[in-house]
Amino acid sequence: MGTAPRGGSVKTGKMPEGEKTRQCKQEEEHRQKEEEREGLIEFYGSYQELFQFFCSNTTIHGAIRLVCSKKNKMKTAFWSVLFFLTFGLMYWQFGILYREYFSYPVNLNLNLNSDRLTFPAVTLCTLNPYRYSAIRKKLDELDQITHQTLLDLYDYNMSLAQSDWSTLSTRKRSSRSLLHHVQRHPLRRQKRDNLVNLPENSPSVDKNDWKIGFVLCSENNKDCFHQAYSSGVDAVREWYSFHYINILAQMPDAKALDESDFENFIYACRFNEATCDKANYTHFHHPLYGNCYTFNDNSSSLWTSSLPGINNGLSLVVRTEQNDFIPLLSTVTGARVMVHDQNEPAFMDDGGFNVRPGIETSISMRKEMTVRLGGSYSDCTEDGSDVPVQNLYSSRYTEQVCIRSCFQLNMVERCGCAYYFYPLPAGAEYCDYTKHVAWGYCYYKLLAEFKADVLGCFHKCRKPCKMTEYQLSAGYSRWPSAVSEDWVFYMLSQQNKYNITSKRNGVAKVNIFFEEWNYKTNGESPAFTVVTLLSQLGNQWSLWFGSSVLSVMELAELILDFIAITFILALRWFRSRRQHLSPPQPPPNSHDNTAFQDEAPGLSAPHRFTVEAVVTMLPSYNSLEPRGPSRDGEVGHE
Repeated sequence: MGTAPRGGSVKTGKMPEGEKTRQCKQEEEHRQKEEEREGLIEFYGSYQELFQFFCSNTTIHGAIRLVCSKKNKMKTAFWSVLFFLTFGLMYWQFGILYREYFSYPVNLNLNLNSDRLTFPAVTLCTLNPYRYSAIRKKLDELDQITHQTLLDLYDYNMSLAQSDWSTLSTRKRSSRSLLHHVQRHPLRRQKRDNLVNLPENSPSVDKNDWKIGFVLCSENNKDCFHQAYSSGVDAVREWYSFHYINILAQMPDAKALDESDFENFIYACRFNEATCDKANYTHFHHPLYGNCYTFNDNSSSLWTSSLPGINNGLSLVVRTEQNDFIPLLSTVTGARVMVHDQNEPAFMDDGGFNVRPGIETSISMRKEMTVRLGGSYSDCTEDGSDVPVQNLYSSRYTEQVCIRSCFQLNMVERCGCAYYFYPLPAGAEYCDYTKHVAWGYCYYKLLAEFKADVLGCFHKCRKPCKMTEYQLSAGYSRWPSAVSEDWVFYMLSQQNKYNITSKRNGVAKVNIFFEEWNYKTNGESPAFTVVTLLSQLGNQWSLWFGSSVLSVMELAELILDFIAITFILALRWFRSRRQHLSPPQPPPNSHDNTAFQDEAPGLSAPHRFTVEAVVTMLPSYNSLEPRGPSRDGEVGHE
């Protein structure tokens, strides 16, 4: 029995204590890994193991090269750089595709349609501002004041009889308010910039070297606005128009007055070889362009062109002879015409053009429709309901309608009154210097801010998503010709009782027709849809890695496993850190029972214990005897 322990103790003592501890820890880690692999969900023990499994089993091209050549570090480094470079280039292309997708590009689709077309509305104005009988007295007074102003500034006498000016002086008391306001806004000359140092009465200064304009001051006269013009004609017309607007604003029902005479302006009207009548037009009065007539504005019976060509459109013979209604306000001869849609107002300043007297003007039209994509693709509006500007016109939304409404609303808010040329908002009144003394100063200041887009009207008013335009081209020829003008004017004088005083400037002819039935529709369609985006992403993925959708799922699985391993390692680190910072346990021989109470609940859970046996060689029996020479003999005897 003594031999076995002795031999065993000698064999065990040869293994160092640290190596035994390390071997036990390795066996414990191996046992834990085996238990972990027996679970339903498999988690890798380290990032290296996860990466090796992924590269060895994925279908992504080139990934296997990262682990199969691990014995050749140069190849491993080469394939690692190549793999991640390719990966980066692919996602760079992905970024470009996503940026293009979220920029919402559109494709322009051009469609050519052929069908019978509804004829547009046509507005024709006389270019003769009408002298209303209700305001004729004040206009006569304004004319006489203007004549005297021109005489003082330019020494020009507009055939103003002395008796007329004396009559004005005798009626000074009755027109005192008009004279007072005209004198408050006088027409003046001022020196040009390069002549500011010369005196006004200097003989070297010519009257042509002066700029002319008028001054508009605030209510307290502390600030004034100088409206100057390089052309004296423009300055006189603008100054006269300013006072003319104030006179019209003093008549509440001036816009409702209908003193037009259709037969004295329209000598002949024919559409599609049929004669027009009063049911085919509506009348309104423009302060600057005079009596205006809009044809085909009735939505209940719209004209339809049966065939294209000059004989199947609208043909008008109009009188262009000036009746000298307001010569200081109108300086052109002819008529003004505009083609527009039925649901849009006629803005003669923006889209109209003049018809020359003694000329036959043939206007051919081409219809063009534009349909824009709304939402994220463009900043257009369907009906204007989402535009923060109230529509003051009784028509559908257009960009010009919105811009003018925006200016008028700002005018009412800033100046306390409305501009006469635009519709009147609810609860407001038109500007008149008998009630609003400094409205002119406020208007020109506001107009400068409007043109500089300080008011934000051009930013607020967006383009409509659907709009119809008419592309016009005009041709001109002399009418009537020299050989036919005698009998033409004779027939007009007999039929319309027209006394011809100037044959060449008396009449004009206008033809408006469709050039062809074909009309263009410019539509938009999304250039980059979700299907297109997925297709482009798949093309890039296949180009750089030659893989499929399942390869993408493998990559997603790799990312999820990476996150799970990171979470597990972080949880283990947190537990080990908490155990390291926990207070030490009392010794086992302590009389305190808290240790047993703390460990009692843990008995239900299995624990692994590592028992380390430290075997030391026992001393021989003879070692208990005193050392001496006699021991050798005893041992040898034993």
